[in-house]
Amino acid sequence: MSVKAGVWIDHRHAVLVLLTDKGHDIQKFTSDIEDAGRPTLKNAHTSHDLVPEDKLERKFDSNLKDFYDEVITALGGLETLLILGPGEAKGEFHKRLDSKNLSGLHVEVQAADKMSDGQLIAKVVQHFSVVAPVALK
Repeated sequence: MSVKAGVWIDHRHAVLVLLTDKGHDIQKFTSDIEDAGRPTLKNAHTSHDLVPEDKLERKFDSNLKDFYDEVITALGGLETLLILGPGEAKGEFHKRLDSKNLSGLHVEVQAADKMSDGQLIAKVVQHFSVVAPVALK
C-alpha cells in the first residue's frame, strides 16, 4: 500500500494529511512553544529578575525539536512527503527530518500561507495525483 503525506507546519502547530489507497486521514499537533524573543519578568519589582535571553532561546530550540520529533514519529512508513508552510518552520522541519536519516523518504518543500483542513487536503491530493505518461509511438 502506497502512503504519501503532506504537512502544513509553523512553530505553533502542524496538520498532517496522510493519503492511502483507502482515502485520507488528518492528524493535528500543537507545540508548547512560547515566544523566546521576549525576556519576561519573574517579579516586576527589580531589574535583576529578567530571564536571560540565551536560556529562553535554548528552551525555545528544545521545545521546537520536541515538536518536530512528535510530527516525525507520525510519519512512519511514508514514501513521499510534501512540506508546506510559511516562514522558516518548513525548512527547519526539513532539516530535522534529514537529521533522522529516514531511508527511502522523498521530501518536497513548498511555501504556503495558512490553509483550512479542506484546502490542505485538496492541495496534497492535487500534488500527488499523477497523470500516467502517454507512450509515444
